[in-house]
Amino acid sequence: MTNFRTLSAAALLAVSTQTTPVLAEAGGKPDAVTLALQMEQYNEVRRKSILEVQPFRYTQSAQSADGTAFELISLNPGVNSWYLLTVSSEGFWGSTRQFHLELADPENTTLSLSSGPEPELVVQGEAGEYRCAPWSGRSPELDEAQYRGLPYAPLCEERVFLRNQVKGNSTNREAVAEFLRDHVVFGESIVGLIKGTFYEDAFMNSGPVIEGADAGETVKALGRAQLSGAPVFQTYFNFDLEGAEGGRVEAGSWYAVRDVPGVYASAMQPGMISNDILGRPGETHGLDGVERRADVYLVAFDLEQFDLGFEPGTDHPRLDWSQRPAAAGGINYRIPGPDGFDNSNPLVRTGMLSPSKTERVAATFASGFKRSHGAFRATNMASTNGGHHYGFVSEGVVFSKLLPDLSTIFVLDDGSIHMRTWTEADAKLLPRIRYARQNGVPLIENGVPGAQVRSWLGGNWSGSADADLRTLRGGACFKRAADRNFLIYAYFSSVTPSGMARTFQSYGCDYAMLLDMNSQEHTYMAVYTQENGDVIPHHIVRGMADIDSKRRDGTPIPRFVGFPDNRDFIYLLRK
Repeated sequence: MTNFRTLSAAALLAVSTQTTPVLAEAGGKPDAVTLALQMEQYNEVRRKSILEVQPFRYTQSAQSADGTAFELISLNPGVNSWYLLTVSSEGFWGSTRQFHLELADPENTTLSLSSGPEPELVVQGEAGEYRCAPWSGRSPELDEAQYRGLPYAPLCEERVFLRNQVKGNSTNREAVAEFLRDHVVFGESIVGLIKGTFYEDAFMNSGPVIEGADAGETVKALGRAQLSGAPVFQTYFNFDLEGAEGGRVEAGSWYAVRDVPGVYASAMQPGMISNDILGRPGETHGLDGVERRADVYLVAFDLEQFDLGFEPGTDHPRLDWSQRPAAAGGINYRIPGPDGFDNSNPLVRTGMLSPSKTERVAATFASGFKRSHGAFRATNMASTNGGHHYGFVSEGVVFSKLLPDLSTIFVLDDGSIHMRTWTEADAKLLPRIRYARQNGVPLIENGVPGAQVRSWLGGNWSGSADADLRTLRGGACFKRAADRNFLIYAYFSSVTPSGMARTFQSYGCDYAMLLDMNSQEHTYMAVYTQENGDVIPHHIVRGMADIDSKRRDGTPIPRFVGFPDNRDFIYLLRK
């Protein structure tokens, strides 16, 4: 079988040449020889830095009259977003400093390094070019940007941002869990005990059914879930729905979210699903009494109206080895992580949305497992590809390689959004990947439950040590309806993988995947409105408001948008 980690430089060069945007051409790209050498670095199994797994990187160098050396690396010219600037001075006080830069407008500008005795950064676009030297002068702009300590510090009249290392926010429970995992023997087992003892069903909602109430206006394009009936019941959405007075909805129907165009919401309980689905043998386990009446809240996004992106958290997912797979599974502990490194230095993970995207943000949600849970402990998935650590890519930068047989949501360079099981053949897409996040195996594939839905270890579903899988979970699915593609996020207040699969199946999803679980922090989801220049969050359930911060006047500061977070997230922007 072909080794997925070994990719052909010639094939990737052909794809890269065909898909690189015109503006990126102005910034340059590696020639065939350089690309081949960089692909060798990408494929080698050894200790390395994160830069060495960026096969498409393009490097420019310059030297000033005083001997200062400058290097600017476009980490992926086809995406044209992130750059690494290195400034090395000579002499007794000589130093080497590195800066992670982000273009404020990568769709319309490029960044390059000029040569000559006084090198400069050149921001070029259709309106012309702008030059700056943020390392020069009595008070260099780069020094001031670092000193201010903002996650995104503007440079060159806000054409470029410096990404600064900051500490991501975490709740007390999250901080305690991290302490246990990092400093206490058998810490992970203690965390599992806490989750199984205290958090099972802790966030379950079960709205009372309201007989004879008016369900309000439905959203016909999405249709209705396939349920045995459509009772009206009380929900606990933290946003208003058109036609759903007081939060009362008709189970399985869709409602427009008020003041958030292109976004729709629905609710149900798994016990309401039609027996034509629940009764299908051999696909899932049966639902217990608690799961049958536990509320499920769903939010659908019309993808004709949105772009999708992914941003890693300041800390998670980590890049080291998960302790789940056995060493026999191909783990090479002579290197610090599955891709040869255990941190992203010198690249900076800010854990929040770039300020250049804030005006367009429509929604965010927590996107997946931490590295400690993001690999397999059993089955052939644990004994191949180093345990199948879940991969992720942001702005075309590979943080962890994408591996076959894992559920993957990804975005290509043309902005198209996809969700499917990654295959070895998909390696050819690497030059075109802008964002990607992998998380386990499918809940739904080709419209039916995935092959591992009934297997605790085979699905890597996580849960308590005795395989009690019912807990708070978040998931996402793709659905095509009325000639439109929809991304659906679902919040399950207490559910097993079987209940998730049956729910997504009842809503006609083509493909579905698990995201994260166990707390409202890990299943966080919010949509946004803009009011007087502020971004106002409206959460899928009310309890999530406590996760956000607040200004002194009580105005909310939304997670992922207004402050850095230690967890990774997916975001949707208005086109």
